[in-house]
Amino acid sequence: MRILMIILSVFVLSSLAQAQPEHDAAFAIENLGDGIYVHHGKHLDIDEGYQGDICNISFVVGTKGIAVIDTGGSLKVGQQLRQAIRQVSALPVLYVINTHVHPDHIYGNAAFLADRPQFIGHDKLATAMQLRQEQYTKLNVKLLGVDANGTVQVMPTISVKDTLQLDLGDRKLLLTAHPAAHTNTDISLIESKTSTLFTGDLLFTERTPVIEGDIKGLIIELEQLKNSPAKQVVPGHGIATQHWLEALNNEQRYLQVLLADIRASIKKGESMESTMNTAAATEKDNWLLFNVANRRNINYLYPVLEWE
Repeated sequence: MRILMIILSVFVLSSLAQAQPEHDAAFAIENLGDGIYVHHGKHLDIDEGYQGDICNISFVVGTKGIAVIDTGGSLKVGQQLRQAIRQVSALPVLYVINTHVHPDHIYGNAAFLADRPQFIGHDKLATAMQLRQEQYTKLNVKLLGVDANGTVQVMPTISVKDTLQLDLGDRKLLLTAHPAAHTNTDISLIESKTSTLFTGDLLFTERTPVIEGDIKGLIIELEQLKNSPAKQVVPGHGIATQHWLEALNNEQRYLQVLLADIRASIKKGESMESTMNTAAATEKDNWLLFNVANRRNINYLYPVLEWE
């Protein structure tokens, strides 16, 4: 694995040397206080206006070094993040943590190869990345065009099967691997000094939640997160919030309504197409990008729930 990382580093660094971006003032970083920083991704659908910058990407600065939490959807976005970090601190990037397999969260990793961090993800992340590599590469080229250049997979060097603690000096990060929920590769983490919880895409605020794993499992994991000692939460998409219990409840409500409505449609013998127009319709005014995201959720869940 180390040999492969070195080879990949040489390949990516040669391309980086040709064009290192200056700090992009439009790439806004919010200081949540005491070493916690987040860049909020834009609320764009992946099929309309996607430019690799739609998820929240964060970093935590300790006395020993820095941990990055998700890196965006392209090398370009990862470079913007790295430049923003360097405006805050010259400490080494020790860890790059991917909260799950989706391409908008992992494809900025290559921007950090020069820092030689440990790349960390769920125990099932490496396999999921390998299985989706061809699909995601084609998708990036289609959606990003020239901005896809240099965007390559960087595999995890450390996997989390249960929990893992990382030391940044004055603070620690406790990572937890979750069973199938949003995906089958979800991890969350809580930072000890400020009690900031990073949920990845287990939690969405503002934007319609997305399911590509197990909706029933996701409802359970959201309930478990309510036991967290968190004081503030950074979701995978949407604004960071101190009203995190309310945010968890909002997503649970949507998922429970969606699950109940799809089950009811199946019981009545209604088609999936018909169900797309009715399931969770009462939630429409509560979420951004509802029409497209909710229909995708139904398209994924209906065939699964038919076999309950």
